[in-house]
Amino acid sequence: MNKVAIKKLLGVSAFLSGIGLAGAGFSHDIAGPIDPAGNVPSFTVVAMVTCFDDNGQTDKLVANIRDMSPAVEGMFVNLALFKGSKAISTTDSIPGDNSPSPTIALRGGGGLYFMIINKTKAGTRNVAVEYHCMTADNNHTGTDILLTTYE
Repeated sequence: MNKVAIKKLLGVSAFLSGIGLAGAGFSHDIAGPIDPAGNVPSFTVVAMVTCFDDNGQTDKLVANIRDMSPAVEGMFVNLALFKGSKAISTTDSIPGDNSPSPTIALRGGGGLYFMIINKTKAGTRNVAVEYHCMTADNNHTGTDILLTTYE
C-alpha cells in the first residue's frame, strides 16, 4: 500500500470515528471534518451504504447533514443520495445553527446506495450526517457503511 493510500485510510478512519449506533433508536451517524487542510474547494466524501433485512422489506435510505462549523459566506455542505437512476440531495443552508438540513429519502429498496458529501468552497467544515435504512412503514432495517473516497 502506498503512502497516499495510507493517508486516505487514516483520513477515513478519522471521519468514521464518529460512527455510532444510539441504542434502541437505531440512529446511524458519521461526523468529522471534511477538507482538513482547508484548501480543496471541491472536497468530496463518498460512502457506500448497504440497506438490508431478512424479509426484503427495505424501502428507502433517509439522511440529513448538519454543518457544525461557523458560517462562512458562500460556503455550504451538501448531501446527495444515489441508487441506480435515482438521486436526491439536500443542503444545510444555515451553518453552525445546530439544525440539520431537511431530511431526504431515496426510495430504492434494499441494496447499495451511494452517499456523497461535499462543500461549495475551500475551507475545513465539521459535519455530521444522520442516515437510516427503513421500510415503507418507517421501521429501521439493517445498515452497513463503507467510505470509499475521501478527497
